[in-house]
Amino acid sequence: MAKRDIAGLRAIVTGASSGIGHALAIELARQGARIVATARRADRLDELSKSIRAIGGEAATVPGDVTDPDLRRRLIDTAREQLGGLDVLVNNAGVGAMGRFDQADSDRLRRVMEVNFFAPVELTRLALPLLAEGVSPIIVNISSVLGLRATPYSSEYSASKFALQGFSEALRTELIGRGIDVLVVSPGTTQTEFFDAVLEKKC
Repeated sequence: MAKRDIAGLRAIVTGASSGIGHALAIELARQGARIVATARRADRLDELSKSIRAIGGEAATVPGDVTDPDLRRRLIDTAREQLGGLDVLVNNAGVGAMGRFDQADSDRLRRVMEVNFFAPVELTRLALPLLAEGVSPIIVNISSVLGLRATPYSSEYSASKFALQGFSEALRTELIGRGIDVLVVSPGTTQTEFFDAVLEKKC
């Protein structure tokens, strides 16, 4: 995968209100990328936009839930209309759950899979036509070490990240001929608000 010059690239970053997504949006802007940022917390996105403008960057914000198909379409429309296209898609939004599988209900599994797997997959599907016309286009999927090695009390989360990992590896091969790269990032525990926002803690 070739090293990229970030300056001038147009990027969508999901889950940008805190943690890894927030840091990535700031760093992309610092290096000269133009950003469309999304998250559920509009006030946090406003703060992010101010921070990006303060360093001379450009950021459009689209608050909403990535599991909402309308939000995903608005992200693509915003990239097209305000940035003139798309070069980088960062699928970062995620949610966790901790606890024994046999003590959870199906709603927990469905929510985790909707946020961590179906949302990034469907946003990727919508983004591909724009990316195909982009400059050094790349899809960056933020996974987890738990998408490579599962641990107890994280069955749903691990399953969602294993699914994202498998999807990414297959898609990478499919897109080679179109010049679109696919990168999977699998961080370990980071100092973020992730554990404050898990759906359940039952372990």
